[in-house]
Amino acid sequence: MFYYLQGYGLNNILKIYYIFTYFSLLRKAGSSKCSHISQTYSIGRSVEGKDLLAIEFSNNPGQHDLLEPEIKLIGNMHGNEVLGRQLLIYLAQYLCSEYLLGNERIQTIINTTRIHILPSMNPDGYEIAASEGHQYNGWTSGRANAQNLDLNRNFPDLTSIFYNRRRFRHFRNNHIPIPESYWSNKVEVIAPETYAVMKWIRAHPFVISASLHGGELVISYPFDFSRHPQEERMYSPTPDEQIFKQLARTYADAHATMSNNDTERCGASFANKGGITNGAQWYSFAGGMSDFNYLHSNCYEITVELGCDKFPSEVELYPEWLRNKEALLSFMEFVHRGIKGIVKDEHGNGIKGATISVRGMRHDITTAEDGDYWRLLNPGVHIVTAAASGYTKVSKRIRLPRNIHVGRVDFVLKKVPRDPSLDYFNIPELDSYDHFDPFNQFEQSSQRELSENGEERTEKPWWWSYFSQLGISAPTWLLRNY
Repeated sequence: MFYYLQGYGLNNILKIYYIFTYFSLLRKAGSSKCSHISQTYSIGRSVEGKDLLAIEFSNNPGQHDLLEPEIKLIGNMHGNEVLGRQLLIYLAQYLCSEYLLGNERIQTIINTTRIHILPSMNPDGYEIAASEGHQYNGWTSGRANAQNLDLNRNFPDLTSIFYNRRRFRHFRNNHIPIPESYWSNKVEVIAPETYAVMKWIRAHPFVISASLHGGELVISYPFDFSRHPQEERMYSPTPDEQIFKQLARTYADAHATMSNNDTERCGASFANKGGITNGAQWYSFAGGMSDFNYLHSNCYEITVELGCDKFPSEVELYPEWLRNKEALLSFMEFVHRGIKGIVKDEHGNGIKGATISVRGMRHDITTAEDGDYWRLLNPGVHIVTAAASGYTKVSKRIRLPRNIHVGRVDFVLKKVPRDPSLDYFNIPELDSYDHFDPFNQFEQSSQRELSENGEERTEKPWWWSYFSQLGISAPTWLLRNY
C-alpha cells in the first residue's frame, strides 16, 4: 500500500494508514468466517466524510426477527475517549471467535438478540486525538467533532419538554417529537454524526443501549438534565428509575472494580453508591444522547465511564478488556428481563405503534413494525395495558417471579368506532413524531464519480473524501477493490 502512496507526504500517509487500520479491524471482526452471524454497515458519515461503521451480530443478520430484542453499543462519541472504541472492537472479535468455538453463552446471546456495535461515533475527533498520541493528548483535544461540536450536547432537548408537560394529566410521555425549532435553529448546528444516530435510533426497535466514555469510573443513567435548569447537581429520576438503577448495577457489579468501595476514583466519589449515579445529580446538561433515547424511542441508554485515562497506552488495552468483558456480556443479557409479546388484531395481524403501559409508571413503550414489544420490568406484580387508536384497551395483571427473567404477554385488541374526544392518541402535538428533518437540510445529492467501466458511481468509497480534503488526487487503483 505504501508503495502506491509515494509522494503523498508522511503526515498524509499516516492519516490514511489510521483509516485503513480502523476499517480493516472492523471488517475482520465481522469477517467471512462469521458472515452467517454478522454484517458490517454504515449508519451515515462524519463531517469529513468518514463512514460511521457498525457491526451487527444476529442469527439472521440484516433482518429483525419477531420478538427478538435489539441492543446497541456506542463508543468514541468524544473522539479523545478512545478506550470504548477499542473495547467494542475486541467485543466484536470475541463474539465471532467464541460463537465458532461453541461457547454456549455467546451462542445464546447471538441467537436470541440482535446486537449493533458502533465502535466510533466521532472518527474525526479520534483522528485529532490519535495524531497526538496517548502521551500528549490533552483532556479535550479531539473531544468535539470536526465542526467543534460536542456530540453529547447536540441532540434535541426533549427533557425540558417532558418537564414542562408532566403536570398535565394527559401528556405524551413517550416518543416525544423533535420540535421544529430544533431543525430551524440558525445558531445551533446539527452535526451529521448526531443526525445519523437519530435516524439509526428511529430505524430499529432498540431496547437497551450503552454509550462508552472516559474520564471517570462510574455508570450514569438518565435523566442527565436537571428538573430545575438552574440546579447543576440535582437528583432527577425518570419514571423508570428502578429499571435504570438495575441496568446500571448490572454493568457496575460485573465490572472488575467499578462497584468496589476501595477503587481509586478520578475526583468524584461514587463508591458509596455502588459505582452508579443519576446523571443530573452528577452534573446537569441538556441535549444529551441518553435522554433523547429514552424520550424519543423505546430505548433505555446508560453512559459507561470506563476510567480516568481517556487515552490509555497500548499495553493497557487488553487488561481493560478483561476488566470489562463480563460487564459487557451481562449488560447484553439484561435485555431479556421483564415482558415481551405481540399485540394483534382479531385477524392475527400485528398492530404497529400500540402503546404498552404499566400502572404506576408514567412512561409507555410502543410496538414495533410487526406488533412485537419488549418492556423492561423488575420482578413483582404489574398491571399492563395495551392500547391502540381505533381499538379497545386490554389490561392484564401479571406476576413476574424472581427466577424468571422474561415473561410472554400477548394482547388481542378489537376494532371499535373511533371517538376523537375520548381518544388517548389524539393528544394535540405541535410537532408530529414523523416530522423528521422537515426542511431536508441533510439531503445530499450524490456527486458524480466514474467506476472503471465508465459507468456513473452514485456512492463514493468511505476513504475517497480524505484525498480531496488533503488537496491531492485520489488513487483510482483502489477502486478496483471497492
